[in-house]
Amino acid sequence: MPVTGETSAEARVPLRDQVRDALQARIADGRLRPGDRLFEQDIAAEFGISRVPVREAIRMLQSEGFVEVMPRRRGVFVRGLDRHQAEELFEVREALEVFAARLAAQRGESAGVRRMAELADQARKAHEAGDIEAMSTANAAFHDQLVTLAGNDLLASILEPLHGRLAWMFRLNMEPERVCGEHEELHAAIAAGDAERAADVAKRHVHSSRKMVLERILF
Repeated sequence: MPVTGETSAEARVPLRDQVRDALQARIADGRLRPGDRLFEQDIAAEFGISRVPVREAIRMLQSEGFVEVMPRRRGVFVRGLDRHQAEELFEVREALEVFAARLAAQRGESAGVRRMAELADQARKAHEAGDIEAMSTANAAFHDQLVTLAGNDLLASILEPLHGRLAWMFRLNMEPERVCGEHEELHAAIAAGDAERAADVAKRHVHSSRKMVLERILF
C-alpha cells in the first residue's frame, strides 16, 4: 500500500498518520492480531517510505495502547485489549460522552448539528450498502462531532488520548442497525436542544455498546 500517487487531500496528511491509521485498521479488523510482531523495515518497504515515519507511527500506536515494546523479545508487538481494560474504557467514555451530549444540546450551533445529521446519514447508507469501513469511519466522525459541538476544549483534550481506542471500538460494531438508530436518536435530541434526553440517549448508547463488546467480542 504505497503512499505514492495519493490525492491532494491525502498528501496533506502526515506520513506517520497514514501509516498509523492503516496499522490501526489492521489491528481492528484482525489482520494484525495480539502477539503479532511489527517490523519497521517491512512496513517501510510496503508503504514505499523511509523508516522514520514508520517509527513515529509505531510510537503513536504505543501511546494509544495498540502496541507494546518488549525489550526482552527485542521487538514491537500488537497488544490485546483485555476485559478489565475494556471496562475501564467504557467507564470513562460514559462519564465524558454523556457530559458532551448534554453540552452539545445546550450549545450546538446549527451548522454543526447539520454536520452530525450528515454523518449519521452516511453511516446509515454505508450500513445498507454493506460498507463496514465507511460505516466505521462515519461513526467515529459522528462521535468526534459530538465533542466538537460540546464546545469544551478541556473535554476534547481529555478525550484525545482515547481517540485511537474508541475508533478501534467502533470498528468492532456487530450491531450496526442499533448503532445507526441510536446515533439518529442522539442527533434528534441535540437538534431539539433537549439536554436531558440527549444525555439519556448517550448513556444508553454507551451501555449497549459496552454489553456488545464485553459479551460478544472479549472473552
